[in-house]
Amino acid sequence: MEVSFSKEVEMLRMGAGETFHGEGILAITKALLQSGVSYVGGYQGAPVSHLLDVMVQAKDYMQELGVHVEACANEASAAAMLGASIHYPLRGAVTWKSIVGTNVAADALSNLSSPGVKGGVLVVVGEDYGEGASVIQERTHAYALKSGMVLFDPRPDLSRMVDLVEHAFRLSEASNMPALMELRIRACHVRGSFVTKDNQAPAISAHHVMAEPASFDYSRLAHPPVTFGQEKRKYEERIPAARAYIEAHQLNEHFEGVHIDLGIIVQGGLYNTLIRALQQFDQADAFGNTSIPLLVLNVTAPLVPEQIAKFVLGKRGVLVMEEGQPEYIEQEIALLLRRRDIQTPLHGKDWLPQGGEYTAEVMAQGLLQFVTHYLPETTHTADTQKWLQGNMARRQEVQKTLQAKGQALPTRPPSFCIGCPERPVFSAIQLAQQDIGAVHVSADIGCHALGTFEPFSTGHTILGYGMSLASRAGVSPSMQRRVLSIMGDGGFWHNGLLTGVQSALFNGDDAVLLIFKNGYTSATGTQDIISTPNDAAKLAAADKWQSLAHTNQTIERTLEGLGVQWLRTVNTYEVAKVRETLVEAFESDFQGLKVIVAEGECQLERQRRIKPWIANLLKRGERVERVKYGVDEDVCNGDHACIRLSGCPTLTLKDNPDPLKVDPVATVIDGCVGCGLCGENAHAATLCPSFYRAEIVQNPSPWERLTANIRARVVRVLQPA
Repeated sequence: MEVSFSKEVEMLRMGAGETFHGEGILAITKALLQSGVSYVGGYQGAPVSHLLDVMVQAKDYMQELGVHVEACANEASAAAMLGASIHYPLRGAVTWKSIVGTNVAADALSNLSSPGVKGGVLVVVGEDYGEGASVIQERTHAYALKSGMVLFDPRPDLSRMVDLVEHAFRLSEASNMPALMELRIRACHVRGSFVTKDNQAPAISAHHVMAEPASFDYSRLAHPPVTFGQEKRKYEERIPAARAYIEAHQLNEHFEGVHIDLGIIVQGGLYNTLIRALQQFDQADAFGNTSIPLLVLNVTAPLVPEQIAKFVLGKRGVLVMEEGQPEYIEQEIALLLRRRDIQTPLHGKDWLPQGGEYTAEVMAQGLLQFVTHYLPETTHTADTQKWLQGNMARRQEVQKTLQAKGQALPTRPPSFCIGCPERPVFSAIQLAQQDIGAVHVSADIGCHALGTFEPFSTGHTILGYGMSLASRAGVSPSMQRRVLSIMGDGGFWHNGLLTGVQSALFNGDDAVLLIFKNGYTSATGTQDIISTPNDAAKLAAADKWQSLAHTNQTIERTLEGLGVQWLRTVNTYEVAKVRETLVEAFESDFQGLKVIVAEGECQLERQRRIKPWIANLLKRGERVERVKYGVDEDVCNGDHACIRLSGCPTLTLKDNPDPLKVDPVATVIDGCVGCGLCGENAHAATLCPSFYRAEIVQNPSPWERLTANIRARVVRVLQPA
């Protein structure tokens, strides 16, 4: 089963006057229901995964309210859902990870923004930007500007975030513009509380259906020639209406300060970090009171020119805190000040980094120049400068120490989970290349992207979720040896089926595709997909230890239906078999698409399934047998090829017990789930025979106890004195 959010689901039921305690993204989820949303959809991805996960697991409650919840195939299908709000007064919300998700949804967003919406629309995007990101460093801001959407960047305070969700729907309806709300990682996971309101059942829903569809209105279609008029309405009607709403409801916040001749304009999402940085100069306290006036832009597009001008007018200097590049906000502010002939000096990227995450230390470096220039009498400037220099000195000292020892800090790349069914396949790929030579590998987004790290270092390109087979189309004809494309089952359904498989078959490409079939979209939190084993298969499994990946054949049937003629299904843990199948695919005389489906249930989901089962057996006093692998330290020769080939975290080193040998030996530590990869690798690669397999029995039978006692006595007799 999936990760349970039962506690979070219950929190969604809170009524008026209760206090919600939790994370930012869950507060946003509650705010959607308080706003009377009619339908919710999206595609999972950090840092906003919990929004959709909780909604899906709360389907029973959603049905009580009449809210439709849809787990979409990708971000484009999620954005297309919002078309319901073009003709009808339905409030809709969808969510996904940005920027990659917004790229996928861009076409639908453009066609939604052109005719505009009647019902309020909110897209909650996880602005996965900065050091904690797992995607490319781009921003959502460009999409709001080019398509004519409102962009919220809320101050990370739960009460304010919830309030802005409700305003987002109203603003969308007042301006007919779709609204985007970007939530940085810190905003999604900030913890706090707010006083809840009653959830609002939508006026139109499955409980209150519309009798007739809207009458045909060509002006509501994103299709020429009406698109030319729609473009004019964007800047003649919609943006002015949005600006009027923003100003009337004070969505952007002005915090006063004693230094009224200075000012800082900051994106709402950066507010908490800015306050922390200002504390280093004694210009703010922990409660948010600041000495320098702040204009916090909870809505970063469109900007309100009159509001900006009023804040800036008469000041000696203003600093714009805008994370990332290009500096859209700073450029727009500079332009509107120039047009009004306001000569206040404007600073931003001249004193702050062009790109990268604005941490408290990064902000402090920019503030140091701002405060030194405009508040030279500030006594804490020297203390802050000393703090920053101390941080720099410590880094340099560590670097010098490492250089003196002739070594660098060891890298700690992310790795597959213990027992992950994808690790043995990468071992098999390494072994197969020993037979056929090095191959070009088109990698993909997902858990299998971890195969690009050591010890496998496998993959030449990553160009989009499910895009691996498509991304090899250009290089494949120019390569002497066939190209290998790697794709997960999540990526297959998200994009790979059409952009990759269909295209390769249509063009008659000679390609090799390896699909990891682990049963879930594992990299985003192990959400269910169409090829996930159903609940009946999980409950009816006679052998709970067995992988359930093979119980759903949707991928194989789909491939056969499309016309794939060369198709093999292999168990991922059978390294020798996977190696043999890969070699066969590369050396086959068959000219066309060759697909290998490597199936093995996601180990996280397998452990969630079998651990409660084992616990119940032990509680009832029933016999439980589990497998563990180990290394015979007397046989291990210390070359560590087994570790380099598998990279399993539980296969590591320990001191050699033989005093005449200096090389450490391999050992299997606690945490081993008994997947058998180490032994399989040793067999497939003809490594040393040092691995052993042990069956550990709990609650053994009387016969097993007797046998074990006899064996122990015999061993003691045979042991030397």
